[in-house]
Amino acid sequence: MPDARRPRLTPPIADVRRAIRETLASLAAEDAGSLVLVALSGGADSLALAAAAGFEAPRVGLRAGALIVDHGLQPGSDAIAERAAEQARSLGLDPVVVTRVSVVTDGEGPEAAARSARYGALDEAATELGATAVLLGHTLDDQAETVLLGLARGSGSGSLHGMAAVSGRYRRPLLQIRRAQTRAFCVDSGLEAWADPQNSDPSYARVRVRERVLPVLEQELGPGIAEALARTAAQLREDDDALDRMVDEFIEEICEPAEAGIAVSVAALGANPPALRQRAIRHVVSSEFGVTLTRAQTIAVARLVTEWHGQGPLDLPGVRVSRAHGTIVFTAV
Repeated sequence: MPDARRPRLTPPIADVRRAIRETLASLAAEDAGSLVLVALSGGADSLALAAAAGFEAPRVGLRAGALIVDHGLQPGSDAIAERAAEQARSLGLDPVVVTRVSVVTDGEGPEAAARSARYGALDEAATELGATAVLLGHTLDDQAETVLLGLARGSGSGSLHGMAAVSGRYRRPLLQIRRAQTRAFCVDSGLEAWADPQNSDPSYARVRVRERVLPVLEQELGPGIAEALARTAAQLREDDDALDRMVDEFIEEICEPAEAGIAVSVAALGANPPALRQRAIRHVVSSEFGVTLTRAQTIAVARLVTEWHGQGPLDLPGVRVSRAHGTIVFTAV
Protein backbone atom coordinates (compact mmCIF):
# COMPACT_ATOMS: atom_id res chain seq x y z
CA MET A 1 0.00 0.00 0.00
CA PRO A 2 1.55 3.38 -0.97
CA ASP A 3 2.52 5.82 1.76
CA ALA A 4 -0.32 8.36 2.03
CA ARG A 5 2.13 11.01 3.14
CA ARG A 6 4.22 10.76 -0.01
CA PRO A 7 2.95 13.02 -2.82
CA ARG A 8 2.28 11.70 -6.28
CA LEU A 9 5.17 12.48 -8.64
CA THR A 10 3.59 15.15 -10.84
CA PRO A 11 5.55 17.14 -13.46
CA PRO A 12 5.99 20.19 -11.17
CA ILE A 13 7.32 18.01 -8.36
CA ALA A 14 9.65 16.20 -10.77
CA ASP A 15 10.93 19.46 -12.28
CA VAL A 16 11.68 21.11 -8.94
CA ARG A 17 13.30 17.99 -7.52
CA ARG A 18 15.47 17.66 -10.62
CA ALA A 19 16.67 21.25 -10.29
CA ILE A 20 17.52 20.73 -6.61
CA ARG A 21 19.19 17.39 -7.31
CA GLU A 22 21.67 18.97 -9.71
CA THR A 23 22.71 21.58 -7.16
CA LEU A 24 22.94 19.11 -4.28
CA ALA A 25 24.92 16.61 -6.32
CA SER A 26 27.58 19.23 -7.06
CA LEU A 27 27.74 20.14 -3.35
CA ALA A 28 27.99 16.49 -2.33
CA ALA A 29 30.88 15.98 -4.75
CA GLU A 30 32.75 18.78 -2.98
CA ASP A 31 31.89 17.89 0.63
CA ALA A 32 29.96 14.67 1.22
CA GLY A 33 27.95 14.51 4.43
CA SER A 34 27.88 18.28 4.89
CA LEU A 35 24.94 20.43 5.89
CA VAL A 36 22.97 22.60 3.46
CA LEU A 37 20.40 25.08 4.70
CA VAL A 38 17.23 26.29 3.00
CA ALA A 39 16.29 29.95 3.51
CA LEU A 40 12.59 29.43 4.22
CA SER A 41 9.90 32.11 4.40
CA GLY A 42 6.92 29.78 4.08
CA GLY A 43 6.01 31.14 0.65
CA ALA A 44 5.51 28.75 -2.27
CA ASP A 45 9.00 29.18 -3.76
CA SER A 46 10.97 28.51 -0.58
CA LEU A 47 8.51 25.87 0.65
CA ALA A 48 8.86 23.90 -2.58
CA LEU A 49 12.63 24.31 -2.28
CA ALA A 50 12.56 23.02 1.30
CA ALA A 51 10.40 20.02 0.43
CA ALA A 52 12.57 19.08 -2.55
CA ALA A 53 15.78 19.55 -0.55
CA GLY A 54 14.43 17.41 2.27
CA PHE A 55 13.66 14.68 -0.24
CA GLU A 56 16.83 14.85 -2.34
CA ALA A 57 19.57 15.69 0.18
CA PRO A 58 19.74 12.28 1.91
CA ARG A 59 19.86 10.59 -1.49
CA VAL A 60 23.15 12.30 -2.34
CA GLY A 61 24.64 12.02 1.14
CA LEU A 62 23.89 15.51 2.46
CA ARG A 63 21.98 16.83 5.47
CA ALA A 64 19.33 19.51 4.93
CA GLY A 65 18.18 22.10 7.45
CA ALA A 66 16.21 25.33 7.35
CA LEU A 67 16.72 28.95 8.37
CA ILE A 68 13.68 31.14 8.93
CA VAL A 69 14.25 34.89 9.33
CA ASP A 70 11.50 36.85 11.08
CA HIS A 71 11.82 40.46 9.97
CA GLY A 72 9.17 41.62 12.44
CA LEU A 73 7.64 43.90 9.81
CA GLN A 74 4.10 42.53 9.94
CA PRO A 75 1.68 41.74 12.76
CA GLY A 76 1.91 38.08 13.65
CA SER A 77 5.27 37.61 11.93
CA ASP A 78 6.44 35.42 14.81
CA ALA A 79 3.55 33.03 14.26
CA ILE A 80 4.24 32.96 10.51
CA ALA A 81 7.90 32.11 11.20
CA GLU A 82 6.97 29.35 13.64
CA ARG A 83 4.49 27.88 11.15
CA ALA A 84 7.25 27.75 8.53
CA ALA A 85 9.52 26.08 11.07
CA GLU A 86 6.88 23.43 11.80
CA GLN A 87 6.51 22.76 8.08
CA ALA A 88 10.28 22.38 7.74
CA ARG A 89 10.39 19.86 10.59
CA SER A 90 7.50 17.91 9.06
CA LEU A 91 9.51 17.72 5.82
CA GLY A 92 12.42 16.13 7.69
CA LEU A 93 14.73 19.13 7.76
CA ASP A 94 17.09 19.34 10.71
CA PRO A 95 18.27 21.64 12.19
CA VAL A 96 15.52 24.23 11.89
CA VAL A 97 16.48 27.67 13.16
CA VAL A 98 14.25 30.73 13.55
CA THR A 99 15.98 34.07 14.02
CA ARG A 100 14.44 37.51 14.47
CA VAL A 101 16.13 40.59 13.03
CA SER A 102 15.69 44.33 13.38
CA VAL A 103 15.31 46.11 10.07
CA VAL A 104 17.00 49.51 10.19
CA THR A 105 16.67 51.58 7.03
CA ASP A 106 19.69 53.84 7.70
CA GLY A 107 19.40 55.57 4.32
CA GLU A 108 18.29 52.40 2.49
CA GLY A 109 14.82 51.73 1.17
CA PRO A 110 12.68 49.24 3.12
CA GLU A 111 13.29 46.40 0.65
CA ALA A 112 17.06 46.91 0.68
CA ALA A 113 17.13 47.24 4.47
CA ALA A 114 15.16 44.02 4.94
CA ARG A 115 17.43 42.27 2.46
CA SER A 116 20.56 43.42 4.29
CA ALA A 117 19.17 42.26 7.63
CA ARG A 118 18.09 38.92 6.16
CA TYR A 119 21.42 38.11 4.54
CA GLY A 120 23.27 39.16 7.69
CA ALA A 121 21.17 36.72 9.70
CA LEU A 122 21.60 33.95 7.12
CA ASP A 123 25.36 34.42 7.05
CA GLU A 124 25.64 34.37 10.84
CA ALA A 125 23.47 31.26 11.25
CA ALA A 126 25.19 29.40 8.40
CA THR A 127 28.59 30.11 9.94
CA GLU A 128 27.48 28.99 13.41
CA LEU A 129 26.00 25.76 12.05
CA GLY A 130 28.94 25.05 9.75
CA ALA A 131 26.76 24.86 6.66
CA THR A 132 28.36 24.29 3.28
CA ALA A 133 25.70 26.26 1.41
CA VAL A 134 22.47 28.20 1.79
CA LEU A 135 19.77 27.51 -0.79
CA LEU A 136 17.62 30.44 -1.94
CA GLY A 137 14.23 30.11 -3.63
CA HIS A 138 14.56 32.69 -6.40
CA THR A 139 12.82 31.56 -9.57
CA LEU A 140 13.02 32.40 -13.25
CA ASP A 141 10.26 34.97 -12.66
CA ASP A 142 12.36 36.68 -9.99
CA GLN A 143 15.25 36.76 -12.43
CA ALA A 144 13.12 38.37 -15.14
CA GLU A 145 11.86 41.00 -12.69
CA THR A 146 15.42 41.75 -11.58
CA VAL A 147 16.56 42.28 -15.17
CA LEU A 148 13.65 44.62 -15.94
CA LEU A 149 14.26 46.64 -12.77
CA GLY A 150 17.96 46.94 -13.63
CA LEU A 151 17.09 48.04 -17.15
CA ALA A 152 14.68 50.69 -15.86
CA ARG A 153 17.30 52.05 -13.45
CA GLY A 154 20.04 52.12 -16.08
CA SER A 155 22.25 50.14 -13.75
CA GLY A 156 24.46 48.61 -16.43
CA SER A 157 25.42 45.01 -17.05
CA GLY A 158 26.06 44.43 -13.36
CA SER A 159 22.32 44.37 -12.70
CA LEU A 160 21.15 43.24 -16.14
CA HIS A 161 22.91 39.93 -15.68
CA GLY A 162 20.60 39.32 -12.76
CA MET A 163 21.19 36.94 -9.88
CA ALA A 164 23.96 34.36 -9.98
CA ALA A 165 23.16 30.67 -9.58
CA VAL A 166 26.23 30.50 -7.32
CA SER A 167 27.38 33.41 -5.17
CA GLY A 168 29.74 32.49 -2.36
CA ARG A 169 27.89 30.16 -0.01
CA TYR A 170 24.56 30.91 -1.69
CA ARG A 171 22.93 28.69 -4.32
CA ARG A 172 19.84 29.45 -6.39
CA PRO A 173 18.69 26.10 -7.79
CA LEU A 174 15.32 27.36 -9.09
CA LEU A 175 16.45 30.00 -11.57
CA GLN A 176 15.13 27.85 -14.44
CA ILE A 177 11.85 27.08 -12.62
CA ARG A 178 8.73 29.24 -13.05
CA ARG A 179 6.79 30.55 -10.07
CA ALA A 180 3.71 28.69 -11.33
CA GLN A 181 5.67 25.45 -10.99
CA THR A 182 6.57 26.04 -7.33
CA ARG A 183 2.93 26.85 -6.56
CA ALA A 184 1.82 23.69 -8.34
CA PHE A 185 4.50 21.74 -6.45
CA CYS A 186 2.99 22.87 -3.14
CA VAL A 187 -0.56 22.07 -4.22
CA ASP A 188 0.45 18.63 -5.51
CA SER A 189 2.41 17.97 -2.30
CA GLY A 190 -0.43 19.04 -0.01
CA LEU A 191 1.64 21.92 1.36
CA GLU A 192 -0.11 25.15 2.31
CA ALA A 193 2.13 28.05 1.33
CA TRP A 194 2.00 31.42 3.06
CA ALA A 195 0.92 34.34 0.85
CA ASP A 196 3.02 37.35 1.86
CA PRO A 197 0.78 40.44 1.52
CA GLN A 198 3.82 42.51 0.58
CA ASN A 199 4.10 40.45 -2.60
CA SER A 200 0.90 42.12 -3.83
CA ASP A 201 1.59 45.62 -2.49
CA PRO A 202 1.91 47.96 -5.51
CA SER A 203 3.99 50.43 -3.51
CA TYR A 204 6.94 48.12 -4.24
CA ALA A 205 8.51 48.48 -7.69
CA ARG A 206 9.06 44.73 -7.99
CA VAL A 207 5.37 44.07 -7.42
CA ARG A 208 4.42 46.59 -10.13
CA VAL A 209 6.81 44.87 -12.53
CA ARG A 210 5.36 41.48 -11.62
CA GLU A 211 1.68 42.37 -11.77
CA ARG A 212 1.58 45.14 -14.38
CA VAL A 213 4.67 45.41 -16.55
CA LEU A 214 5.40 41.76 -17.36
CA PRO A 215 1.75 40.93 -18.14
CA VAL A 216 1.56 43.89 -20.55
CA LEU A 217 4.77 42.80 -22.27
CA GLU A 218 3.43 39.27 -22.60
CA GLN A 219 0.15 40.59 -23.98
CA GLU A 220 1.69 43.00 -26.49
CA LEU A 221 4.82 41.08 -27.53
CA GLY A 222 3.73 37.50 -27.06
CA PRO A 223 4.51 34.76 -24.54
CA GLY A 224 8.01 33.87 -23.40
CA ILE A 225 9.12 37.32 -22.20
CA ALA A 226 10.24 36.09 -18.77
CA GLU A 227 12.24 33.25 -20.33
CA ALA A 228 13.83 35.65 -22.82
CA LEU A 229 14.85 38.03 -20.03
CA ALA A 230 16.36 35.15 -18.05
CA ARG A 231 18.32 33.97 -21.12
CA THR A 232 19.58 37.52 -21.63
CA ALA A 233 20.73 37.64 -18.02
CA ALA A 234 22.63 34.37 -18.42
CA GLN A 235 24.34 35.57 -21.61
CA LEU A 236 25.32 38.90 -20.04
CA ARG A 237 26.68 37.11 -16.97
CA GLU A 238 28.87 34.94 -19.20
CA ASP A 239 30.18 38.04 -20.98
CA ASP A 240 30.76 39.85 -17.68
CA ASP A 241 32.64 36.89 -16.23
CA ALA A 242 34.88 36.74 -19.31
CA LEU A 243 35.64 40.46 -19.15
CA ASP A 244 36.37 40.24 -15.43
CA ARG A 245 38.85 37.42 -16.05
CA MET A 246 40.57 39.47 -18.75
CA VAL A 247 40.94 42.42 -16.38
CA ASP A 248 42.23 40.17 -13.59
CA GLU A 249 44.90 38.83 -15.95
CA PHE A 250 46.46 42.19 -16.80
CA ILE A 251 45.53 44.59 -13.98
CA GLU A 252 48.51 43.82 -11.73
CA GLU A 253 50.92 44.32 -14.62
CA ILE A 254 49.76 47.90 -15.26
CA CYS A 255 49.55 49.09 -11.63
CA GLU A 256 52.23 50.35 -9.28
CA PRO A 257 52.16 51.76 -5.76
CA ALA A 258 51.73 55.49 -5.31
CA GLU A 259 51.76 57.69 -2.23
CA ALA A 260 48.51 56.91 -0.32
CA GLY A 261 47.16 55.09 -3.32
CA ILE A 262 47.88 53.37 -6.61
CA ALA A 263 48.95 54.45 -10.11
CA VAL A 264 47.84 52.87 -13.39
CA SER A 265 49.64 53.19 -16.73
CA VAL A 266 47.93 55.62 -19.12
CA ALA A 267 49.39 53.79 -22.12
CA ALA A 268 48.03 50.44 -20.95
CA LEU A 269 44.58 51.82 -20.26
CA GLY A 270 44.54 53.64 -23.57
CA ALA A 271 45.53 50.50 -25.48
CA ASN A 272 42.41 48.66 -24.31
CA PRO A 273 38.88 49.05 -25.69
CA PRO A 274 36.43 51.12 -23.60
CA ALA A 275 34.74 48.10 -22.04
CA LEU A 276 38.01 46.81 -20.58
CA ARG A 277 39.39 50.26 -19.78
CA GLN A 278 36.34 51.27 -17.79
CA ARG A 279 36.13 47.90 -16.10
CA ALA A 280 39.79 48.22 -15.05
CA ILE A 281 39.09 51.66 -13.57
CA ARG A 282 36.11 50.35 -11.60
CA HIS A 283 38.15 47.35 -10.46
CA VAL A 284 40.97 49.51 -9.11
CA VAL A 285 38.67 51.88 -7.24
CA SER A 286 36.54 49.07 -5.82
CA SER A 287 39.39 46.80 -4.73
CA GLU A 288 41.69 49.52 -3.37
CA PHE A 289 39.20 51.97 -1.85
CA GLY A 290 35.93 50.06 -1.45
CA VAL A 291 34.10 52.57 -3.64
CA THR A 292 31.66 51.71 -6.42
CA LEU A 293 31.79 54.23 -9.25
CA THR A 294 28.77 55.21 -11.31
CA ARG A 295 29.03 55.06 -15.08
CA ALA A 296 29.33 58.86 -15.27
CA GLN A 297 32.18 58.83 -12.73
CA THR A 298 33.94 56.00 -14.54
CA ILE A 299 33.76 57.83 -17.87
CA ALA A 300 35.06 61.01 -16.24
CA VAL A 301 38.12 59.07 -15.06
CA ALA A 302 38.52 57.48 -18.50
CA ARG A 303 38.64 60.96 -20.07
CA LEU A 304 41.90 61.55 -18.19
CA VAL A 305 43.23 58.85 -20.51
CA THR A 306 41.43 59.49 -23.78
CA GLU A 307 40.74 63.24 -23.71
CA TRP A 308 43.70 64.60 -21.76
CA HIS A 309 44.24 68.35 -22.11
CA GLY A 310 45.79 69.22 -18.76
CA GLN A 311 42.62 69.13 -16.66
CA GLY A 312 42.88 69.01 -12.90
CA PRO A 313 42.13 66.12 -10.55
CA LEU A 314 38.71 64.56 -10.06
CA ASP A 315 37.32 64.46 -6.54
CA LEU A 316 35.05 61.44 -6.26
CA PRO A 317 33.51 59.90 -3.12
CA GLY A 318 36.40 58.48 -1.12
CA VAL A 319 39.03 58.87 -3.83
CA ARG A 320 40.88 61.58 -5.79
CA VAL A 321 41.99 60.81 -9.34
CA SER A 322 44.68 62.72 -11.23
CA ARG A 323 47.06 62.24 -14.15
CA ALA A 324 50.79 62.58 -13.62
CA HIS A 325 53.93 61.27 -15.34
CA GLY A 326 52.09 58.93 -17.67
CA THR A 327 49.91 57.37 -15.00
CA ILE A 328 46.43 57.77 -13.57
CA VAL A 329 46.92 58.20 -9.84
CA PHE A 330 44.19 57.13 -7.40
CA THR A 331 44.56 58.38 -3.81
CA ALA A 332 42.34 58.06 -0.76
CA VAL A 333 40.62 61.18 0.58
